[in-house]
Amino acid sequence: MNVSTSRFGMVEVEDDRIIHFESPLLGFSDYRRFALLKPSDESAFYWLQSLDSEDLAFVVTDPTLFVTGYEVPIRKDQLETLGLESVDDAQVLVIVNKYGECLTGNLQGPLVVNTITGLAEQLVLADQRWSTRHKLVDIPDAKQAVSA
Repeated sequence: MNVSTSRFGMVEVEDDRIIHFESPLLGFSDYRRFALLKPSDESAFYWLQSLDSEDLAFVVTDPTLFVTGYEVPIRKDQLETLGLESVDDAQVLVIVNKYGECLTGNLQGPLVVNTITGLAEQLVLADQRWSTRHKLVDIPDAKQAVSA
C-alpha cells in the first residue's frame, strides 16, 4: 500500500505494518488507521503514521529498550478485544515526545498491538510508577555532540 506522508513523501508500506485501533487514540477520535514506519534497521524509534491524514504521525518506541521493569498488565477482556490468544503475540509501544532536554514516553498510555492481525488499543494504566512524561533518554547538546 502506498501512503502519503508530510515527512517522507509517498512511502510503500507492507500490509503487515498496518495497524487499526478499534477505539481511537486519546485526543484523536477521527483517526484509527495507521502504518508503522521504521526509518532504518538500526533505529529504536518508529513513526506511527496516520493513513487518513498525511500530517498526523507520532514517534513511538518499545519502552523496554529504555525502562527496566516496565510491563503492561493486559486483562483477559483486553486480550479478547485485541484478538490475542497469547501476550507473546502483542507488541507494546509508547508515544515519544521531546520535553526539555530529553525524550519522554507516555508509559501510562501504552499502545498494545496484535502483531498477527494489526488490531491495536491504547490502554490507560493506573500504576503510579509510570507517567505520561517518563524520561527515556537525554538528548545530547548539539555543541557537545560535535566536540565528541
